Parts: sequence; structure tokens; C-alpha cells
Amino acid sequence: MAIATGIGSMPGTDFAESLRSILDTVGDLPFVPELPGRGVHAGMIGRTLSVLDGLEADLQPDGWRIGVGEGGDVRRARSLVAQDLDVAEELMQEHDGTVKIQVTGPLTLAATVERPRGDKMLADHGARREISESLAEGLRSHVADVRRRLARADLVVQVDEPAIAAVLSGGIPTASGWSRHRSVHPPEADALLRNVVEAITDAGARPVVHSCAPDVPVELLAGAGFTAISFDLGLVRPDDVWAESFEKGVDLWFGVVPSTDTKGVTDKELAARIETFFGHFGFDAETYGPRLVVTPTCGLAGASPLWAPAALAASAATAARFEG
Repeated sequence: MAIATGIGSMPGTDFAESLRSILDTVGDLPFVPELPGRGVHAGMIGRTLSVLDGLEADLQPDGWRIGVGEGGDVRRARSLVAQDLDVAEELMQEHDGTVKIQVTGPLTLAATVERPRGDKMLADHGARREISESLAEGLRSHVADVRRRLARADLVVQVDEPAIAAVLSGGIPTASGWSRHRSVHPPEADALLRNVVEAITDAGARPVVHSCAPDVPVELLAGAGFTAISFDLGLVRPDDVWAESFEKGVDLWFGVVPSTDTKGVTDKELAARIETFFGHFGFDAETYGPRLVVTPTCGLAGASPLWAPAALAASAATAARFEG
């Protein structure tokens, strides 16, 4: 049976209200939302930095920086994660299906977070490895905590990698802005991702990766061990690598519902886009329907309070068209 979920972020500042809306619309695969409207400590980077093991972070004028001691913003991030999980435990204590949580992946973290003396961690091979290992170890504890709180649920961990294509192609600018960081080659990227995938799997959860960027490195992500790839259908081409990965058991999560306010889109039209994609490879709905997950194209933080639940409902309605 096809199902629907959201990517992670939601508008507003009321966590309990957002989670109730999620449970009402995509209750077969609800997710613990991120609410970046509460501040930088509540965004995807801040929340992930609060999970790291052995690396402390602080917010500097140029952004998040590792290795300068624990700052007030990362303490606030840790406190918010704990409070949110308290609420999730209360609202989802009877949920016995699947639940999804999200973290920022090691490549995007390295491209975003600075080293102690400045410039991105991406600039240094050792720093890249260090942040990957720290994230992996932190996830073991974080996933265990979520599993303890939601003991009846199966857990999916979505690793967000919006910057992965730019990291692989050498597209991340240096601090000066006059040049770009060297590309990270696929074997190293595989090792950095694999650290995280293995930690998630060892903790008893399912690793899924999301990237709402063009040129998704499908072969790399499948090879690193992710069991599903979540992507924006409007940004990708139906190359054979998608079919090959799907045939090897990697599920495809289709981002088709606009993530910002839109009028006139129907679930029939959205379902047709998915059918067209699979039709390029000769797959029929009986083959892909039971493995299909439908989502908005990206996070919903930029959506209006009315559109966010509507987008999730449209995802669920689109998924329902593949039931049978």
C-alpha cells in the first residue's frame, strides 16, 4: 500500500499542534517535525549539532562552529529536542506503526559548519571524518532514546543531504568567496555516509536519505546502504540508475506536492507524474505501489499554516490513488 509522509520541517512554533496535524494527515508514516520558526537552534543544523557525540558547537557571527565549547544555542537545541520528544511520547504512545525522525547528513554538515579557526569543515579531510564519526556515535544514543520513548513504533531515520551534489562537484564556496572547496570524491563520500548508515542500522532503525537538489547521486546513496531515496521529482531525470537501484531493493520516495502555497494542483495530476516516471522503465503500479511513499517536494517551513496540512493531505490523497 502506498503511503505518504512529510520531509521534516513545518511552519509555526507550536510543536504539539504540528504533530497533531501530522498524525491527522499522514498517520501511517508520521514524522517528528522540525520547527525552524522557533530560531536557529530549532533548524536542521542546530538540531543535528545537538546530537553529536564528542564535538561541541557554538553559534558565531558567521554561523555554527565546531570546537569552541558548548554554546547557549546548542544547549537550547538540546533542550528543545528533549522537550519535543516528551510531547511526541505523550501524543504517540499508542502508535504502533512507523515513525520518522530527521538529521542532517555528514556531507551537508561539513559544508555548513565551520572549523575552530574558520572556514568550513569540508576543507579538511580529518575534520570531515571527525564530524561523520561524531554524528554516527551520537545517533546511536539518539535513536535509542527515541526507541525507548516510542517503544511500539518502527523507526525510520531520514538523513538530509541537500548539499551533497555541490559537495561532490566542488560547488561549495570558501569563506572568502573567491574560490571553491575541492570536491569530495565518491569513495570518501561513501565512507562518510556509510558511518551514519551503519549506526542507524545497528540501532535498529531504517536509514533513508533525502536530497531536494538536482543531480541526486543515486548510485552512491544506494551503495552506501540507504534503503530509500527521497527526492524532488521535478528536479531529476528518469535515468536508468533509478530503475537499477529500485530493482535492487532501494525504495523511491517521490516529492511531488509543492512545498509552498499553490492553487489548482490535483492528486490525479500528481499521481500521473509518478506513473510517467515509472512508465519510462516499464514498471506497473502493482510493482511499485506497495513500496511507494509520496511527499512534498521539500520541507514545509516556508509554507503558510494553511498550506502545510493541505500539502500533507495532498500527499496522502496522491498515495491513495495507488491502493488496490
